[in-house]
Amino acid sequence: MATKRDYKEEYSEYHSKSDQKKNRAGRNKARRTALAKGKVKKGDKKDVHHKDGNPRNNKAGNTAVVSRKKNRGSYRFA
Repeated sequence: MATKRDYKEEYSEYHSKSDQKKNRAGRNKARRTALAKGKVKKGDKKDVHHKDGNPRNNKAGNTAVVSRKKNRGSYRFA
């Protein structure tokens, strides 16, 4: 019989890694920039999409405001 997984521990271990913290900071920065420019509003159910998939690349040409469904959909994994 396999041992029981501790999903809470796995989650916290993954999200506390240095690279993941930097990626999260990049996504937050892109959102704040879009808010300041008036492209998004709080509660508008939109995401800031990074076209090249790199959340640390916040150049204007690499970001776009899209729906949550489009940004979080399974198309990225195909």
